[in-house]
Amino acid sequence: CSPTPMKLRDAPSTCPSLWRCLPCPPAELRLDLVLSSGQSFRWWESSPGAWTGVLGGRVWTLRQDGDRLWYTVYGDEDEHKEEEARDGYPAKAAKPDAAETDRILRDYFQLDVGLSALYRAWGAADPLFRKVASDFPGVRVLRQDPVECLFSFICTSNNHISRITAMIERLCQAFGRRLCCLDSRPFHAFPSLSALTGPPPPRCCHCHLAMASPSAHSRPCAVPLPAGADAEARLRALGFGYRAKFVSGSARAIAEGLGAEGLCQLRTAPYAEARKVLCSLPGVGAKVADCVCLLSLDKAEAVPVDTHVWHIARQRYGVALGGKSLTPRAYQEIGDFFRGLWGPRAGWAQAV
Repeated sequence: CSPTPMKLRDAPSTCPSLWRCLPCPPAELRLDLVLSSGQSFRWWESSPGAWTGVLGGRVWTLRQDGDRLWYTVYGDEDEHKEEEARDGYPAKAAKPDAAETDRILRDYFQLDVGLSALYRAWGAADPLFRKVASDFPGVRVLRQDPVECLFSFICTSNNHISRITAMIERLCQAFGRRLCCLDSRPFHAFPSLSALTGPPPPRCCHCHLAMASPSAHSRPCAVPLPAGADAEARLRALGFGYRAKFVSGSARAIAEGLGAEGLCQLRTAPYAEARKVLCSLPGVGAKVADCVCLLSLDKAEAVPVDTHVWHIARQRYGVALGGKSLTPRAYQEIGDFFRGLWGPRAGWAQAV
């Protein structure tokens, strides 16, 4: 980290002027349930009740207090160094425009969607939902960046949350822009498509940081990854295994086809069309496509189905399915069943 890393702020009582809040009762959002649920893999409970992570190319700490959602945004490393050089003392975080940070957070948590009313409607339609909903209030669906969401969920196959989180962290450290360092912990942006497909700088095989930043290395490094190594080889060196070819292959396919902008424009396409485009990418099956549709492409009707959901549909809801495995036909029938039961935001209900 830099010689004078910024301090983590875990509550509004630390530097009150650098915190803002939005009205948000727990029935509309429970940070602890949403940020640990496997929708996103970039948030860390930095202290009890405080969640720190990367959103929109910035590092944030969030906290709930009663009916308020508090947040603070840290300046990036370049701003930190510039202020330190100018003022001669450790810098405080830069203050992004307050209206913009409010907008980013409201958009990310989709706070314009009234969750309490949805819970009531789902409970009225489904007694089983009504039975469990009181134990899981405030579970809403995030609206993530489509590139980050896609590549995160490509990494989820045959995996669990803690391991996926570690993989995504290594991916960001190796390919993403470094943002800042808080209490000696570095934070990086999610890699851009060009970073995942273009020629990389030499990277240290031991810590995966850019060799161009010697101050970031706490000890002499092992043999660096060669600058000419392709993305798949670098991802395998990071422990991605068979997923490496899917990440690099999808990055190339998008870069040479839709582009990041075209991927984002799938938000305005019909659900079936967006799903079909995603399923054409390497390593993207029906479940990954539905996760990306639901969590980043505004397809609230998308219902990701895995064997757990399949068993629930059969055993608790009595859905009659042909065959004894999760076939493509059974997958579609389960999704259609829950869409018929829960309505146009069935994917949100399934998240609870």
